[in-house]
Amino acid sequence: MTGEVKRRRRLPVRKILLVLLLAFLTLEVIMLPFPWTVARLRTENPQLTSLMKERIEEAKENHRRYIVHRIYVPLSRISEDMVHAVIVGEDGTFYENGGVDWYEVQQSFKTDIDAMEIVRGSSTITMQLAKNLWFSTSRDPLTKLNEVVSAFMLNHYLSKSRVMELYLNYIEFGRGVFGVEAASGLYYGEPASILERKSGRC
Repeated sequence: MTGEVKRRRRLPVRKILLVLLLAFLTLEVIMLPFPWTVARLRTENPQLTSLMKERIEEAKENHRRYIVHRIYVPLSRISEDMVHAVIVGEDGTFYENGGVDWYEVQQSFKTDIDAMEIVRGSSTITMQLAKNLWFSTSRDPLTKLNEVVSAFMLNHYLSKSRVMELYLNYIEFGRGVFGVEAASGLYYGEPASILERKSGRC
């Protein structure tokens, strides 16, 4: 009899946990981009990203003017030195990983646990692109999980060269400056196609 009472008491707790899990998974799915949204990126270039919208809203809240400077160029018009510098600096396993570098994720997790706060990043180029396109700058676990899942989707639907092209055209290089072409013109007065490592410009 006592065992039956205990089972009856535990049942609601299990139901509550199940409901919470389903709610979390539902929220997760709602926040993720649709597969066809990702697939369209094979040929389409977004006008505004989530990061751009966030910066615009921040400027409005502070009553400041904000202009997005971005000039889209194909990967063929971006110097190989620039591409190489980005890979070395941001994601050394870019061409080998599936959108996520699990070794870095593991090391980052250990470091963050030891420090009891997020102190080490583990985002690949693909994860950074996903974050810029669809999510906020928040570093909470849910956002990070969304980045991971979205990175897998990007890696599945797009070629590595397309991921790199999108990344280099939407990465933020300062207030209102997005993409290597706009940044190169603004800071160095030359197109991204002639940036060279030896000049210290990438």
